[in-house]
Amino acid sequence: MGKRQSWRAATAASAALVTTALAATLLTATAPTAAAATTTFTPVADTYVQDTTPSTNYGTSTQFVADNSPVRQAFLKFTVAGVTAPVTGAKLRVRSISGNSGASKGGVFKSVSSTTWSETGTTWNNKPAQDGATLATLGAITKDTWYEVDVTSVVKGNGTFSFGVSSTSSDGAYYDTRESGADAPQLVLTTSGPSPSPSASPSASASPTVTPSPTSTPTVSPSQSPSPTQPSGDPVLVGAGDIADSGSGDTATAALLDKIPGTVFTAGDNVYTNGTTSEFNTYYEPTWGRHKARTRPAPGNHDYNTSGATGYYSYFGANAGDPAKGYYSYDLGSWHVVALNSNIAMSVGSAQETWLRGDLAASTKPCTIAYWHHPLYTSSSSHAPSTATRPLYQALYDYNAEVVVTGHNHTYERFAPQDANGNRDDARGVRSFVAGMGGASFYGFGTIQNNSEARNADTWGVLKFTLHDNSYDYEFVPQAGKTYNDKGSGTCH
Repeated sequence: MGKRQSWRAATAASAALVTTALAATLLTATAPTAAAATTTFTPVADTYVQDTTPSTNYGTSTQFVADNSPVRQAFLKFTVAGVTAPVTGAKLRVRSISGNSGASKGGVFKSVSSTTWSETGTTWNNKPAQDGATLATLGAITKDTWYEVDVTSVVKGNGTFSFGVSSTSSDGAYYDTRESGADAPQLVLTTSGPSPSPSASPSASASPTVTPSPTSTPTVSPSQSPSPTQPSGDPVLVGAGDIADSGSGDTATAALLDKIPGTVFTAGDNVYTNGTTSEFNTYYEPTWGRHKARTRPAPGNHDYNTSGATGYYSYFGANAGDPAKGYYSYDLGSWHVVALNSNIAMSVGSAQETWLRGDLAASTKPCTIAYWHHPLYTSSSSHAPSTATRPLYQALYDYNAEVVVTGHNHTYERFAPQDANGNRDDARGVRSFVAGMGGASFYGFGTIQNNSEARNADTWGVLKFTLHDNSYDYEFVPQAGKTYNDKGSGTCH
């Protein structure tokens, strides 16, 4: 239980970073200079706000608007990662969905100093200031046309960038957002060296990258994540449990993963009802399966309804660990990540508990997060707390872990930091989450347990962790059309 050495993050998660420029020109089909290497990023957030509805958030809209009657301002945010060569050019590309006879005006593009605003939390009342330099002013625009703004003066390399769009015209502009899919805004960087290339398979510390051409629409391969993630910046770990069946919930949550970079975790019950190979191919593969290459799963009891969980281990392959164990660990930046198997022995002295203590003792990372299926802490009316998992929780507490994520109950619930006996411990306690909102039908809540701080049982979503050097941010990201949100942060012990 000695003090762990602090390390700098070596992995990254990111999708895209925005930029605007000194002048805007209509994009033509001209190919980029042959000698230049280009990388395309899509936004990690975009939204607009409106003065006549000051408390309304429009983050899930398929359009962002710049107008003066009513006054509407737009915001875009990109994260650039994995760029190792000098940036020689940066262009923000947006696609108009309005424009008539020259009356519609494209708006004023500015840089924005704030990068902490939230796509699903920003309103007119709390919007960031559009306080940066004016990068471009677009005049008359045409419907269904790509426009390009040079933002080289803003984007110099890796980082997170915000941009704002406003208008002095009462006939403003409407543009596609990242929710629109293929027509999402783009940030295209030109470098003097090679751009990041897609990874064929995930490693313990990095996720696959897809970098579409700047002159084509970004597409998502059924077997790849669209999120550029390279060893730079702060890693992202995102996922949920209780995922794929014949309903629509897994489709909704997979769409969220399409827009979030990083490593994907699962907290068990990956497919219903029996974890067969056929069920994985029929239900999981068309949805969360397109992120399989960057997924590090944990098994659930439904996965083990097939003897030995052979469907699960066959589907995920090496990413699921040794089929005789189902538990393993890996590192993301300054974080040690442990995937455990709550379907086998977990008692003190068992092979898994002994391995876990040895694994934690050997880790040199200052921060630890673990996930498995059955929760020790839960207020659901369907499945009682799984006390058999207590030895795992105790080992993590003993080695100063920060976070535990589970599933099993089809709800979302967050608990305050606790020890392995349910006592609140803000100094050394482990914060636990039940993240069973991956797509299966919802359960309800019964008696609310001590230290339960947040709950939801009607919104599918994913739980996103941004893993900093010695702290973390967490966020419940809801399905499109829903507004429930839970977010916060913590520090490493």
